[in-house]
Amino acid sequence: MSMLAYDGTAMLGRQLLRLRNNPGLLVLTQTMPISMLLFFGYVFGSALAVPGEAYRSFLVPGLLVATASGGIMAGMFQAAQDTHRGVTNRFRTLPVSRAAVPLGQATADLVATAVGTVPFLLVGLAVGWRVEGSLPEAAGAFALLMLFRFACTWAGIYLGLLTRNEEAAGQLGGATFLLPLLSSAYIPTSGLPGWLRTVAEWNPISAVAAALRDLFGNGPVPDGAAWPVAHPVAGSLLWCAVLLGVFVPLAVRQYAHGER
Repeated sequence: MSMLAYDGTAMLGRQLLRLRNNPGLLVLTQTMPISMLLFFGYVFGSALAVPGEAYRSFLVPGLLVATASGGIMAGMFQAAQDTHRGVTNRFRTLPVSRAAVPLGQATADLVATAVGTVPFLLVGLAVGWRVEGSLPEAAGAFALLMLFRFACTWAGIYLGLLTRNEEAAGQLGGATFLLPLLSSAYIPTSGLPGWLRTVAEWNPISAVAAALRDLFGNGPVPDGAAWPVAHPVAGSLLWCAVLLGVFVPLAVRQYAHGER
């Protein structure tokens, strides 16, 4: 474990240095959610049954979760880039823990996401979003959001190691934009057709979005929803446990074995 911690810290430093040397990526990842908040909040908000500040209060937690799910695309692209350029093969020749490289990438992404969330929350406050719950509940919401991002990043790392190609990872990563659209991130699921509502409510994004709205005090738990949304905190933790339980060992194994 001490070897993993030491090697993982070294890989964390490498990934943070990589992010620092690519400021355009940091700017894009921080400004895109803000742009979506302003666009959806003022354009869609005028056309929905929950207009204005009420919709923006509904939207902010949903956009936080939609952005967290972007860990799939970020993890996929970075892992595929390292593999495609031969960096991963060079790391395999070093006497480091096999879990250290993906762990360093996932942890660095978590740090960058936590920092990048702050400007988004400030803009959310400026457009009318408020934390109506208690401080411990708000802290729990933020911790849950980071846990979900961490789990999504591991899923992306595995897929990136599997594709081993930047172009393929970029194309596959683009498809992940559909995930928030098939959830309650942007609109309530109550108005969706029966089968589509079922699909949306069993989407992990819907459970985490409902949990954040509940913990932030931005809305009640929907009536008659599927179990993960009706019990959003428990459902979110269960989804995170499933994602981590599946993709952490898969990613470590894929990294260790490479193309064999």
